[in-house]
Amino acid sequence: MINRPEYLKKLLIFKDKQLIKIVTGIRRCGKSTLFELYQSELLRLGVKPEQIQSINLEEPSYREFLDWEKLYDAINAKLIKNKQNYIFLDEIQNVKDFQRAADGLFIKKNVDLYLTGSNSKMQSGEWATLLSGRYVEIHMLPLSFKEYISADVSGMPRDQLFADYLEYGSFPFLFNFRNSSNNALSASAGHASDWDKSSVYDYLSGIYSTIVLKDIVENKNIKEAGRLERVIKFMADSIGSEVSIKRISDMLTSDGIKIMPLTVESYLDAFRDSFILYKADRYDIKGRKLLKTLNKYYLVDIGLRRLLLGNKAVDSGHILENIVYLELLRRGYKVYIGKVDDKEVDFAAEGPDGAEYYQVSETVRGKETLTRELAPFESIRDHNPKFLLTRDYEPRTSHNGIKQINVLEWLVNK
Repeated sequence: MINRPEYLKKLLIFKDKQLIKIVTGIRRCGKSTLFELYQSELLRLGVKPEQIQSINLEEPSYREFLDWEKLYDAINAKLIKNKQNYIFLDEIQNVKDFQRAADGLFIKKNVDLYLTGSNSKMQSGEWATLLSGRYVEIHMLPLSFKEYISADVSGMPRDQLFADYLEYGSFPFLFNFRNSSNNALSASAGHASDWDKSSVYDYLSGIYSTIVLKDIVENKNIKEAGRLERVIKFMADSIGSEVSIKRISDMLTSDGIKIMPLTVESYLDAFRDSFILYKADRYDIKGRKLLKTLNKYYLVDIGLRRLLLGNKAVDSGHILENIVYLELLRRGYKVYIGKVDDKEVDFAAEGPDGAEYYQVSETVRGKETLTRELAPFESIRDHNPKFLLTRDYEPRTSHNGIKQINVLEWLVNK
């Protein structure tokens, strides 16, 4: 199992707190493994095995528990009296009216409840109303580059690992499709690492199909899956670009796929609900207000982008921007597209210690490029930290207080 220390730390912080812990994220990002890691830690801390109940509600052997009353009764019957009980329910959204079982367990004084879900309907409607103020969400993403490196045993140079990270993606299970016997030789020879590419893309295709066909088409009762797939491919090709719902509708209609703006909007909502797509709103830095138009979207995993677009997927600048956006989310920031006067800052990130600003560029070795990337920062009058992230291998440098850092160093070390 690949260790996920940052997420594990968050669970330990909330251990035995009177809150439901909900771990959300795209399918196969590592939620179930996180529960296994956490349960091992509980045992190490002295919790007895009989105090732990863990149920994966996607396993056929637990199909009877898709009825919330049967689920509740089965768990309740095994609770140890006068001891704390740790209950883990994986993919709880598969249970109709799951909130009723969760609420019944939550109100027990000796139950510490943990849930996972692969879509955001867990935080909407009756669920949010019923448990308002009584749960905490821990949102999980596929592997960060730092986690990816920690899981690698090939001896590959960091640049090569990053190339693999971009090509194959960051889902943890992908390491099972690597031929470790030849990695040391490949690394010493400077060759690409030895992946079973066919299996990698079969696996990614399986994730994508499950999300599109099961989580979206089936659950949202969408009639035309072909149009839905055309929209996600368009969005994958447009990461880091300003888009509007009307523009998407117009572009697809001009390609012969007639689709109304309201339909596009419902599709985008569905992709966001399933955590395959993230929206970054625009923020007026000087006016300190959110703007309603020309948002940007980012994909949860670059390997999925390559699966969707094939050889068309090479767009190094926007891909790098996508990687930085996801990393900022992992670090707990609220991330916006910054606007200052008529200029754009790639990311305005709000954290517990205030705002930070980021520009992302493949290279700034050319004087014109460097000037262009620094210009938005110079229009910001506050004194919050400003970072220029690039692939250039230069010593850390500063441009009038703007820190220029190699993006791989930033991904691994900060």
